[in-house]
This record gives sequence, structure tokens and C-alpha cells, in this order.
Amino acid sequence: MERSAGSSRRRRRSRPVLGGTLAVVAAAALTVTGLVSTAQAADVNNARNAGFESGLANWTCAGNSGAIVSSPVHGGTSALKATPAGQDNAKCSQAVKVKPNSTYTLSSWVQGGYAYLGVSGTGTTDVSTWSPGSATWTKLSTSFKTGANTTSVTVYTHGWYGQAAYLADDFEVTGPDGGGGEEPGPVIPAAPGGLAAGATTTSSVSLSWNAVSGATGYTVYRDGTKATTSTGTSATVTGLTADTAYQFSVSATNAAGESVKSAAVSARTAKNGTGPVTTVPKHAVTGYWQNFNNGAAVQKLSDVPADYDIIAVSFADATATQGAVTFNLDTAGLNGYTDAQFRSDIKAKQAAGKNVIISIGGELGTVRVDSDASATAFSNSVYALMQDYGFNGVDIDLENGLNATYMTKALRQLSAKAGSGLVITMAPQTIDMQSTSGEYFKTALNVNDILTVVNMQYYNSGSMLGCDGKVYSQGSVDFLTALACIQLEGGLDPSQVGIGVPASTRGAGSGYVSPSIVNAALDCLAKGTNCGSFKPSKTYPSLRGAMTWSTNWDATAGFAWSKAVGPHVRSLP
Repeated sequence: MERSAGSSRRRRRSRPVLGGTLAVVAAAALTVTGLVSTAQAADVNNARNAGFESGLANWTCAGNSGAIVSSPVHGGTSALKATPAGQDNAKCSQAVKVKPNSTYTLSSWVQGGYAYLGVSGTGTTDVSTWSPGSATWTKLSTSFKTGANTTSVTVYTHGWYGQAAYLADDFEVTGPDGGGGEEPGPVIPAAPGGLAAGATTTSSVSLSWNAVSGATGYTVYRDGTKATTSTGTSATVTGLTADTAYQFSVSATNAAGESVKSAAVSARTAKNGTGPVTTVPKHAVTGYWQNFNNGAAVQKLSDVPADYDIIAVSFADATATQGAVTFNLDTAGLNGYTDAQFRSDIKAKQAAGKNVIISIGGELGTVRVDSDASATAFSNSVYALMQDYGFNGVDIDLENGLNATYMTKALRQLSAKAGSGLVITMAPQTIDMQSTSGEYFKTALNVNDILTVVNMQYYNSGSMLGCDGKVYSQGSVDFLTALACIQLEGGLDPSQVGIGVPASTRGAGSGYVSPSIVNAALDCLAKGTNCGSFKPSKTYPSLRGAMTWSTNWDATAGFAWSKAVGPHVRSLP
């Protein structure tokens, strides 16, 4: 961890000695008068492992309450995260050598819940300061004086009972050297080795290299110009031109400076029209992966079980341009899940035959596509995300309104850019699919030649009409089958119809059904067996399958949903 900018490392220095006879005379005169003085040493930071770059070395945390995290950090690559629990206020402390009768400044950067900073054993007046909590890094600072016989003090930080975890970083105990000398600073790291180019798209190249001891970060260069930075040993350079060769190199950095560049490697971007193309199985399971923490199990994409054939990354974010979207990985909310890991996991899922798509909308989504300009902005921005991250397609989950005319234009434009491998899914609410005159239903029919599947949300719904004109209440096999029948008889191919349900009772406000009910509905529609009171007039053997919100709630419930529904979907005729 780098020390803060306000703490420079300075060597002890003595006053210069005058040359020749004058120096001798002057020294003699000073000796006679008793005025000889010794040099004054510069202040140093007496704390050890002040930035937690060496884990918890030199620190003691009560009740194992402290842990090292890589994000967020104030500087360098590590910080302390301590979590109060019960009667434990998550106190972490360090014994620091000091000089008697000396003044020291104690400081630290903190974030999160209540955070206290203090010192004890000073031999004079022990002091402390605190912060009531902050969403950003805040500096705490105080000063103390040591007693006549004090050679060691204890500096500490702690939170408060029942409050959220706090983070601390970059401690300083600045003053006269207490005997241990200031901790040695970093040296400029060596150049990285093993640089290699990996997967490419029409606009990006993935790179990886070997770790360098002492490095806290890396800088990637494209044709000699800085392209991006990384705290890990991989990066993806984006914004490139299709079918073009580039030279890449990488350097290692830390507080001391930057290494020389590595040996360069060459890579060529893919030609237009190429990219990750994965076939969707005849019968498929779709799961929404949460790019946020709402109390469900936090997952990396690599944690999503193989039972899921289509993984919808939820959600893209609206931009200031109407219709346009972007994607921001919630690294902090996902326990430090990095962009490089995320991109790597997408490729790994695709290598395993899975499709990873970007979902647009959600309950709080604000994306609007209701004009030619916004339709173009939508298609261009979604395609850019596909090229950047390698997404196989897009999911339309606009729960606050959809314009069939312009969404059709947007999806047609996207299809023209992406080609035949494009995956398009939709997740309308039950009210959206009651009639072919609804905007969602019209959109699905307008793009049925490029549409993959509609996974209607059979939850958070009141009672609805089935295709037989009868009213059905959610939570039953009849609700699933009678409402699916509307889509099956309303113009969608059976391969474009899926059943969307919550993965657990906590996954939705209402409408949860057990996996056995989902499987019974699939059997009823595909094979004409296990029906309730409603039985369709014919079977639909090519029914696509099922969807759930979400893979995270599935994980929270021990993957009970995917373990039961996944194999059943694959067993359909």
C-alpha cells in the first residue's frame, strides 16, 4: 500500500561540514563554547505494514474480525476490512516503537461504518478520533506526545457495536524514529514476462502476462501508446478496428515507478461478422445472473451451474442518450469480482456451450426506445457491448413500457449487425401477453424470424385469462399451461415459448411454485401428461423450456430449482 502523498520518505541528514582550515577553526570554536549540536533526523512513519500490503502482518484483530480486501482500497492493492459482531467492536491494533518526550501525528484513511482511530500507552494523554461512517475515503488524524519513559505505544482502530463493517488503509505514525527506522519503500519492479494475446473480437483483444513481484499494477500499451491499466495479470483492450494488426506490450508499476516495457506481441482483431456464436439447445434453461447484491447469494459467472444454457446478465444501465445502454460491473457489491475475471468467465461459459447475453430493463430499468434515433442508439450500444464483452445477444425485460414499432426496428438493426448467431430473449409480464394486440406480443411476432425465446414471468401477477377464456390464479400448473397456450396459439413457435418462475420463495413477491409444478407444466405442454384441470388441445414437443429469476436465488436455496428443472428440460422430447 502506498503511503499518502503527504508523507514523503526522507533520509536522515546531518549538516554539511565546511572544508579546509575554516572548518577546523569553526569546529574548535564551537567546542570551546560548548555549542556543538548533533543533526536532527527527519520524521518518519513508524507504523509497520501501514497499508496492509503484507496482509495482517504486525497487526492483531480481536476475534478474527479483520480481513484483507482488494477493493475498495485507498492506495496500493490492499486494505483492512473489519466487521463488528455482538460485543466485539472489531478492534485491530499494532505496537509501534517511539521515542520518549516526542510528538507524533497519527492518521489513517477510513470508509464504511463507524470508525475510530486512537493510541494508548503514551505515558501522557491517550487520544482518539472517529468518523460516523462515510461512503468515500475519509482521513482521520490526531496527535499525541510520549512520556519521559515511553518507548512503545499501541495504535488501534475499531468500529462500533451493531454497526456496519469499516475499512481502514494507509496508517501513519509520523514523528521521530522510534528505533526501527522507516519501513523500506518499494523498488521499481521488473518488466512482466509471458505476455500473450488471447481471444479477439472485431473490436477487442484479450491479453495476459505473468505476475511481477512487488508490482501493484500494470499498464498496457497498444502500438506504444497507453491503452488501459490493470491490477491483475490480464486485460482486454477495446475500441479497436476490425481485421487490424496491433502490437501490445505491458509494464509493471508500484509506488517507486514504472518498469521498462515487456517484449511486444502482435494480435489481429476479428473480421466483421465474426464473434462468439453458440447454438442454443432445442430445450433450454435460462437464468438471470444478478450484477448486484440484494440479499441473494453473490455469484461470479463461473459459479452458475451447468444446468443453465442461457445466462442473462442483469442488467445493462441506461445512459444520458435515450435508448443507449452501457454495462458497469458492480465489483464492490460482488465481493471484488473484477472486470478481467468477468470477461474470462464469459469466455469459459461459451467454451462450455453456454450463451451469455446482456439483459435490458428489469423492475427499475429506465431504457426507452420510442423513436428512430433511440432505436439506432439502442442497437448500436447493445452491439458495442456484444463486441466488447463477447455477449451472445440481448434480453428484453422492459417492465415499464415498450413501443413495438421502434423496438422492432432496434432489434432488426441489431440483427443486421450481429448476424445469424444473435440470441434474442424476452421476459414480459403476464399482462403483456394476454393479447396479440399488446406491445410486447406485437414485438415478439414482428421479430419471430430472429427471436429465440419468450420467457414470460408467471409471477408477481394477479389472476389472468387462459387461452380457454377461463380465469386462473398464479401458483398452479393450470396458470402456467393455460397462459402459455395463449402464446402457443397466438403465433409464436413452441420453440419460442418458455415458462419463467422464481427460483425460491424469496425470488419474487408472489407466484412461486415448486420445481415439481414447473416440471408438470412442461410435461403437460410438451407431452400431454401431468396436466391439471386445463389440458391443451394438442401437444407442443418443441417447447423451448424454462427460465428462473435468478441464478443467485437458486444458489441461496441450494440450487434446488436448477437441479430439478434442468435435467427435466433436457429430457423433453
